Amino acid sequence: MGKTVKLPAGAEDFLGDCGWGECEIEEFSADAAFRQYYRLRRGTETRVLMYAPRPSERSEWFVALARHIKSFGLSAPTIHAERLPDGFILLEDLGELQYFSILPDRRDERLLYETATDVLVALHRVEMPANLGAVEIPRYDHARMIAEAGLLLDWHWPELMDGAPPESVRRSYEAAWQAVLPAAGYADDRLVQLDYHSPNLMWLPDRQAEARVGILDFQDAMRGPASYDLVSLLQDARRDVGVGIEADMLHRYLSALPSFDAGRFRASYAVMGTQRAARILGVFVRLWRRDGKPRYLQHLPRLWRQLDTNLEHPVLAPLRTWFDAHLPVEARRNLALEAV
Repeated sequence: MGKTVKLPAGAEDFLGDCGWGECEIEEFSADAAFRQYYRLRRGTETRVLMYAPRPSERSEWFVALARHIKSFGLSAPTIHAERLPDGFILLEDLGELQYFSILPDRRDERLLYETATDVLVALHRVEMPANLGAVEIPRYDHARMIAEAGLLLDWHWPELMDGAPPESVRRSYEAAWQAVLPAAGYADDRLVQLDYHSPNLMWLPDRQAEARVGILDFQDAMRGPASYDLVSLLQDARRDVGVGIEADMLHRYLSALPSFDAGRFRASYAVMGTQRAARILGVFVRLWRRDGKPRYLQHLPRLWRQLDTNLEHPVLAPLRTWFDAHLPVEARRNLALEAV
């Protein structure tokens, strides 16, 4: 096996059966509680071993979605071998040029965002099937959207208000979402990857056109609004996108999809941007309080700015009124300073 690494039970047998029994191995990422990744090296050749055990992970979804995305000529990782009952998948190695790591120098920022936007154009030209073989792709429905937005009240509100929100506040919050979510439902039968943003995109400069973007972490994908992944890309929770890039990429996307109604799409974009910001404002506080990861708090001011920008759209008036009444700017303390 080369370098000693503690592998999950059954991994050595799987690798031996794949012809990778003799190789150098390093664990290089653990992006979720139950998912592990190992880079395999043999001379100049590399692979990635993904361990995603049941019932916590969705290996069948990952494999089906990877093949679906690749059918567009895009760069999801090739599946070289799989043993899904045991949670093992042998993947193509998409390298180490992660968007999040290479974007800070801003040298090729516009090119990287143009290419990632073009990936979404390619995917969104057609509706997302409800099934990929035996794998059912669920709808991203209003009930889930409201539950996710509710993470703001579950985790962030108590930090700002020293206690859980009254039931009347929660009811009014959910009512405001019910009022605005119909506007999100434009082109709502497209692939939604959920985490299409800089930490999950790789740059592959030796490939051509949209195939230069390596796509990761899509196993929780659903069918829903086309706007979601674009706002996920352009309103990145973890970095400030360069000045003018968001507006230019929105224009690029809509110009490439002339059948889309630009006004309705922009309304959907604002609603889903607000929903996403509200969800992550809750998730990042949860990562601090529940999981002991305060580093995510540094991103909260950016998320509040994104939320407020989206709330300027007229279709979001009911939610803007709610935030003005219950979580105005003056109530939003910088929790990152309190976690020091």
